[in-house]
Amino acid sequence: MNSIFAAGDPLFDHGVSWIVVLIVALKVLVAFGGLMGSVTLMIWFERKLISDMQSRIGPQRWGPFGILQTLADGIKLFFKEDLVPAQADRFVFKLAPYLTLLPALITFAIVPVGGVVTVAGHTFSLQVSDPPIGILLLLAMSGISVYGVMLAGWSSGSKYPLISSVRASAQMISYEAALGMTIVTIVLSSGSLSTRTIVDAQRGGIWHWNVIHLGVVPFVVFLIAITAELNRPPFDVVEAESELVGGFHTEYSSIRFAIFFLAEFMNVLTMSAIMVTLFFGGPAGYVPPIPHVQWVFPIVWFLLKTTIFAACYIWFRAALPRYRYDQLMELGWKRLIPLSLGWMLIVAGFILSPSWGFGVTGVVLFSSVMLGRSFEIGSDQESRNEVLPKVGERPIPGHVIRALSDGEDN
Repeated sequence: MNSIFAAGDPLFDHGVSWIVVLIVALKVLVAFGGLMGSVTLMIWFERKLISDMQSRIGPQRWGPFGILQTLADGIKLFFKEDLVPAQADRFVFKLAPYLTLLPALITFAIVPVGGVVTVAGHTFSLQVSDPPIGILLLLAMSGISVYGVMLAGWSSGSKYPLISSVRASAQMISYEAALGMTIVTIVLSSGSLSTRTIVDAQRGGIWHWNVIHLGVVPFVVFLIAITAELNRPPFDVVEAESELVGGFHTEYSSIRFAIFFLAEFMNVLTMSAIMVTLFFGGPAGYVPPIPHVQWVFPIVWFLLKTTIFAACYIWFRAALPRYRYDQLMELGWKRLIPLSLGWMLIVAGFILSPSWGFGVTGVVLFSSVMLGRSFEIGSDQESRNEVLPKVGERPIPGHVIRALSDGEDN
């Protein structure tokens, strides 16, 4: 049993004692407190950054630079009246917000935020847990997180939240396949399902980071797929205020309404940390030879990289228009899934040998041409078989309208 624990953390090399249990409890509390504090700062950071992009002031009243505005909003929502619709399933309605929050907390537990430190003769890694199947846990949590959204919309007893929950389910299925195949590509390269091992495999410098080592394609696919699973713009069709009022959380109020947004921002931070772990070396970076504080620099590198990705998500929200639902489905099924599958086969071929790699590359390129041609033929057939004109298309041809308007001018 001790060897199983030791495989994930050197803290368990000499068995389990009350000091070891205390250190584990402290790691859990610090990770939970740090994540909750980071979410509070993330909400303020998003408000401030978007306001700067739009030439506005943003939060400014509570605390210096408005940094306590999120705390004030949380206190206000906590004391607001908690409403439950008459037609709602009360138990599921109240449970759903917590089902969206737990996956983000559990996923963050497998993220290495620093290196290995020694305190009072006990050596341990700055990571809550490093299970040998950490990547499988990540995939499980990314799939489970949609259950909270789905149950919230279904249990509300209203049609608009129900439509939102159906959209969330279809969106998760569409992008989970591409996300999974991208992660399989990383596992093939590192030879392990452990997040700590994946980070250690990227310690040779920036050229060993998976974003470069595997080509940029897996990172781009992962970024798009995880953005869609987080329901962040431009893939926020689950909320779509212009169509669904607010989506799955339309009927919620008070603290449960706040938990949904807390889970959204927590997921943004958690998945930013996951991207840093899988593609950008995690806490790896330059560590100057300064005694007694070298353990601090990996944490600083990790926080800096994660902050950059969080800022990118805010940038997406401020700059990109929302996709239509049909565009969202087409991107997932017709673009990302074939691309991630083909790239995974190419990486697997080159791992075997260069000859296998070039052979698989040729097969993938030929298959992509044929697949693209089949999509083009199918699109042409659909357009010819349409009974009704496309949405937004004029019922009268443009040249007829121009001829009539020219005649009026004369």
